[in-house]
Amino acid sequence: MSRIVVTGIGIISAIGDSAEKNRNALKNSFCGISSIDLFETKYAKLLPFGEIKIDNNTFRQLLNISSTGVTRTSMLAQHAFEQAIQDSNLTKEELATEDTALINGNTVGGMCLTDELYNDANKHSTDSPYVTSYDLGSVTMHLQELYNIQGVCNTINTACSSSANAIMYGARLLKQGKAKRAIVGGVDSLAKFTINGFNALHILSSEPCKPFDQNRSGLNLGEGAAFLVLEREEDCIDKKKYAVLSGYSNANDAFHASSLSDTGEGPYNAMKEALKIANLNPSDISFINAHGTGTENNDLVEGTAMKRIFDQTPPFASSKSNTGHTLGAAGAIEAVYSILSIQHQELYPSLHFEHEIEDLKLQPLQTYTQRPVQHVMSNSFGFAGNCSSLIFSAL
Repeated sequence: MSRIVVTGIGIISAIGDSAEKNRNALKNSFCGISSIDLFETKYAKLLPFGEIKIDNNTFRQLLNISSTGVTRTSMLAQHAFEQAIQDSNLTKEELATEDTALINGNTVGGMCLTDELYNDANKHSTDSPYVTSYDLGSVTMHLQELYNIQGVCNTINTACSSSANAIMYGARLLKQGKAKRAIVGGVDSLAKFTINGFNALHILSSEPCKPFDQNRSGLNLGEGAAFLVLEREEDCIDKKKYAVLSGYSNANDAFHASSLSDTGEGPYNAMKEALKIANLNPSDISFINAHGTGTENNDLVEGTAMKRIFDQTPPFASSKSNTGHTLGAAGAIEAVYSILSIQHQELYPSLHFEHEIEDLKLQPLQTYTQRPVQHVMSNSFGFAGNCSSLIFSAL
């Protein structure tokens, strides 16, 4: 069976607009969670966010976008997408063949323009440039049209596991011979829709989040985008390769609309099946990039599931303490971080941890560490219990 390898990566988050900048921020324990400056919300002075400090006009100039109907979500996606295809040395001709697939995960889409959507839907405006931008698939269609992609194009929305599932779906297309290369990832931008929604659930923290801490008080919303180029190993013999996507699985907890079961059935089954597909034992995992939102339910349940899987829990950390929770982009962003760990043989720590959860007795990694890294598991767990685990391995 063909191995699926990563030949290109692109990323933008609150801690950097390139893979190298993100890596340096992770190494130096930089936290991109701060007050919000570029987005209008009544919570701007009350809650911290993982905001990318580049305004929309600057993005338009950097990306040579002249249309006023392109949303911030699409611009973030285009930024990371272009990095990934350039990193993989994909040509315009390759992108325009039926052999190239594009699978994008996101939850917000054009709803980052919440006020504009409201006004347009209620016919309070005329000649709006954004009418075609509100659809969830608008981001994918923007990239598809911009690069004339003729292969399979799809948008996945499974909440916080969206882009992890996009990566998984792209790998399956390759294994089934339905694509020769798959550009996979995800994006989300800050939006009133999600800020107000998460605030209604009372899970937004008034301070930078503390994943796996006894005194954790919730998550911080962030924004960002990341894309990977996946190819079959035999199709890219002469290309640079970052890592192998050796295992992946999706399982559904089906317990509650916004929380996981106490025993962590979804996370447990996702991790267990990903290990099986990768033909690995739990003891083979060098590091876990945990979902680690900093909420009461997630961290306790994820930790419980890890203890069920691993006799001795490997080093783990949550990069959401650096970037905030980027929702549909989180799985792809954290996949890039997992790949960087393998490429540079280093582990990046969690931030803000002080006290272990009494019922878990687990502590995330708290210092930057250089050590052999062979297999990294990256977890992404979404609303309604949609749980996904990816495993990346050294070549």
